[in-house]
Amino acid sequence: MKIKKDDNVMVIAGNYNGKTGKVLKVYPKTQRVIIEGVNIRKRHTKPSQQNPQGGIVEKEAPINMSNVMVLDPKSNEPTRIGKKIIIDDKTGKKKTARVSKLSGEML
Repeated sequence: MKIKKDDNVMVIAGNYNGKTGKVLKVYPKTQRVIIEGVNIRKRHTKPSQQNPQGGIVEKEAPINMSNVMVLDPKSNEPTRIGKKIIIDDKTGKKKTARVSKLSGEML
């Protein structure tokens, strides 16, 4: 899983090509993500306790993870992600960090 919640991503394929947004939710089993403001669907709802009026609600629908790329924190362009091993100074344990292939910045 290279894409995680709260990552800034850009859609690189499909109807929403070129749109950017923040990842709201990740579904690892089905390889899908929900991105803020992308792939909006209209849902007709009945009146309920939470929504006494009912009506049409706009909601983001999941899209496939292969259609999005993480944005580089420096240049704000789509980039691939690599991993880098970092040794903690206090404990001496090894940790892995996600790194942008474009600029080398940590995500």
